[in-house]
Amino acid sequence: MPLSPKELQEITTVEKPWGGFIQYVLNQPVTVKILEIRAGEQVSYQYHHHRSELWIPLDEGACLKLDGTLQRPEPMEPVFIPQGVKHQLIGESKDYRILEISFGHFDEEDIVRLSDKYGRI
Repeated sequence: MPLSPKELQEITTVEKPWGGFIQYVLNQPVTVKILEIRAGEQVSYQYHHHRSELWIPLDEGACLKLDGTLQRPEPMEPVFIPQGVKHQLIGESKDYRILEISFGHFDEEDIVRLSDKYGRI
């Protein structure tokens, strides 16, 4: 899902003499994780009531489903998932990592699973 104008304004690239950095959030309460997705595995097809997420693939091979549509973002290509949007990470042919930044109230119980290959519905 494309980033909204507000989220795009918060992603800043800063050049420095030594290289630079990309700043994804500033002064916001967030939860940050690096998710490791194994080839042949997947997270639940799910949505959240109380949080939005920003996913940044760190490796090649990322595959995700947003509201039923498959996407394969490139490494470092940000994908914003607003709260309430159905989403899933899928491990196709290779392992990969996703930097996940969650906005809003974070609670591991705030997962509405629509399908799950591991029987956790």
